[in-house]
Amino acid sequence: MVGRTLPEAPRPVRKPDFANFCVSESRIPQQRAVTENIVSERVHPVTYVGSLIASAAAALFLIWLVYFKPAAAEQQAWVAYLPWCNAFFNSLSAYHLIQGWRNIKSRRIPQHRYHMLGALICSSLFLISYILYHSLHGDTKFPQSLGWIRTIYLVILASHVGLSIVILPVILTTFALAFMGKFTVHPKFGRIALPVWLYVSVTGVVIVLFLKAFV
Repeated sequence: MVGRTLPEAPRPVRKPDFANFCVSESRIPQQRAVTENIVSERVHPVTYVGSLIASAAAALFLIWLVYFKPAAAEQQAWVAYLPWCNAFFNSLSAYHLIQGWRNIKSRRIPQHRYHMLGALICSSLFLISYILYHSLHGDTKFPQSLGWIRTIYLVILASHVGLSIVILPVILTTFALAFMGKFTVHPKFGRIALPVWLYVSVTGVVIVLFLKAFV
């Protein structure tokens, strides 16, 4: 009949798909685990601020020690051997850094951890020896009469000192992240810290060799 609306055809009732339901339910724990992992990898700003404050305090103390503190009035004979101790500890630190890099490339985590802790201990022993030497002996002046040799020495020294100040908070942050188990963020800092730390360790040995050869 004209003008009469035909009734709509009944829509088929969709039966619940039990298989899809099971798949979606099985994904919930995985999604929850991913969310929890993202939350657990968040780093509190105190970690970064603390590393910066500790590094700034150490840098200011070393600047005062090297350039402003007067040397001890009486020099002990054993103090002359401390630069060789500095070179020795820097050499050990460089060795551990290279081994740590090789092991993390091969995914040998325990060996990587061992060598990186070894590098940290050796650099800490170097720092103790360095502070002891400069507190007793004072700064060593490189002769101005050596011309281009002095220029090379000063370039190496400036890069060594500058990079050691810049990289210290990165190193502290890298270790703090490792100790806290933040292994998603930790490698991002480690990729910066390790090569610069290695350069600082190697140039520390070179500086001692320059001073022993020409001073």
